[in-house]
Amino acid sequence: MDTADDASFAYQAVYRYLVELIEASPSTAERKLPSLRQLAQRLGVSVSTTKYAYALLEDEGRVQARPKLGYFTRAVPALFAREGSPDLLDRVFAHARQPGMLALSSDAPAMLLSLENPLLMMERELARQYPRSLTPLYLPFGEPELRAALAARYTQSTHNYWQAEQVYIGSDLHSVLDLSLSALGLRGTLAVVESPCSWAVLRQLQAADIRVIEMPLGADGRFDLAAFQALLEREPIRLAVLSSSVNAPQGGVMPAQDKQQICAWLAQQDIWLFENDTYAELYFEARPARYRDFADPQKLLVFSTFDKVIGAEAPYGYVLCRGQGSQLQRLFLARGFRLSPIRQKAIAKLFTSRRIDQHLVTLRAALQERMTRLKALLGTHDEWHVVEPQGGASFWLEARRPVDMRQVFERLLAQRIVIAPGQLFSLHGSWAQHVRLSYTLDWSKDIAQAVQLLARAIRHSP
Repeated sequence: MDTADDASFAYQAVYRYLVELIEASPSTAERKLPSLRQLAQRLGVSVSTTKYAYALLEDEGRVQARPKLGYFTRAVPALFAREGSPDLLDRVFAHARQPGMLALSSDAPAMLLSLENPLLMMERELARQYPRSLTPLYLPFGEPELRAALAARYTQSTHNYWQAEQVYIGSDLHSVLDLSLSALGLRGTLAVVESPCSWAVLRQLQAADIRVIEMPLGADGRFDLAAFQALLEREPIRLAVLSSSVNAPQGGVMPAQDKQQICAWLAQQDIWLFENDTYAELYFEARPARYRDFADPQKLLVFSTFDKVIGAEAPYGYVLCRGQGSQLQRLFLARGFRLSPIRQKAIAKLFTSRRIDQHLVTLRAALQERMTRLKALLGTHDEWHVVEPQGGASFWLEARRPVDMRQVFERLLAQRIVIAPGQLFSLHGSWAQHVRLSYTLDWSKDIAQAVQLLARAIRHSP
């Protein structure tokens, strides 16, 4: 059985075991999972450890508890399970997970360099310092040390600062955005987003019944400001979702003067700004200005995750928001996230010790080196326009002639290559001639051959 010293660490192993158990036999039907006691006996841990691992999976929506019956997997809708699903995003993810596939579509900067091992070592050390009996499992807004560390990190001056009580942490980005949209009364309203836009953001807005207007970015990473102003004056927009520094997947950076002007217009129209900070630290040159440097602080929400920089062991999402604090607190209390306090303390230590800053310097250098390497490979073909990204983890390529990248995607599947067609990054079918090509790849594979096959597929597509 697990001892007091390692109990807080043991749930991770149980969690991973259950994830593998669930994913090993995906099914469109529910399956009963081992009981708490059966699992504890099988793995040699305590019942409280198995219960906590199940609680994490339940928060993530992977399993559901039924009174007096036990735990069951959630049924996977046929749309996700069918290989021939008409949903392009589902098909990209389904094929990328198959053994032997080369996923040029990946979106995980930490694949090049993660902080997972230091994080877990720090967590093990903290588990010795904080006995489980003294560590509360119910912290609805997040662990105080991590909230304080994030508030300190985002504070820039006496005029631009955050307090720990304005930080809210949840199990993932989907959960915290869902609660935030509800708390701010934005469900069912109208939003403007930069385009191309993160598929995760687009689906989140869809789930909240928000009608989306897409404002295209130019190759220089800028909007047509006159068109943007006209849109704000013409439409009853309540929400703008914009990237704080590097736009993903386009890879551009909006100039500071443009951001300042946009924020002034948003303030005039009393529009909420949701600043996407997911890729904010992955810039290659001087640190760019952020929208929050110019925004109305009472109409600003910043959202991000830890996993892009730290790795998959830090899946939590978080938001910073000053306005409507009582509503945010009420909904986070009702949601009742059950997150590991020790894991959150370990993440906080990465920030307060400045370990995260050292890591970011190395990660940005690794990303830039891989970007340069992939740029050289892309430059040997004439099938696309190459605009060098100013940060992030991918190229945003445009075919030189009309071509449907979804058809290119289908062609490459036969050669066990997965790409991310441009249509993924629009709700309205835009960017059909574009493709996101990641440079956080498995560089032990023949990437030059994969790029050549991509060029050939574009060349021979009708």
